[in-house]
Amino acid sequence: MRKAEKKRKTAETSVRVSVNLDGKGESKIDTGVGFFDHMLTLFAKHGAFDLTVKCDGDLAVDGHHSIEDIGIVLGEAFKEALGDKAGIARYGSFYVPMDEALAFVALDISGRPYLVYDGGEMAPVVGGYDTELTEEFLRAFAFNAGITLHAKILYGNNTHHKIEALFKALGHALAAAVRKDGSKGVLSTKGVL
Repeated sequence: MRKAEKKRKTAETSVRVSVNLDGKGESKIDTGVGFFDHMLTLFAKHGAFDLTVKCDGDLAVDGHHSIEDIGIVLGEAFKEALGDKAGIARYGSFYVPMDEALAFVALDISGRPYLVYDGGEMAPVVGGYDTELTEEFLRAFAFNAGITLHAKILYGNNTHHKIEALFKALGHALAAAVRKDGSKGVLSTKGVL
């Protein structure tokens, strides 16, 4: 089983993440930010990853430190769980419609971290969640997991729907990329990822 557990403690946050890439989509999420808990639960379910996230952060300031640090630790956990990346499909992409909204994610587990993000216009806050932190989370996750990640909300009116579609698309795209494809080596002419 491809599993990892990572921790990070700073003066601002204490984060613990465990992930099982070959899970059933079961999750236990407690970040202190209800809407973000919902997004990580959806991500785990749609990626079929077993995921535990516990964060105690300085939410009296705002959610920035907590959400960014969760992205860092989750990225580290994914990277560790993937090991040498031998036998994985490497690439994944997925569209998710959520009522009037449509989101798309394409990614490459390349070892070369990069983020291209286009969230379009959104309400500034959903349920106490600062929507600009979506980009901060994705950047922290991609850079610490070693993933090239393109995430785009194509359209929509409801900010909740737009962000939800994006997190579901991320789960599906990652599930496709980490899937064992039956090969013995890594999918690269370099021989390593």
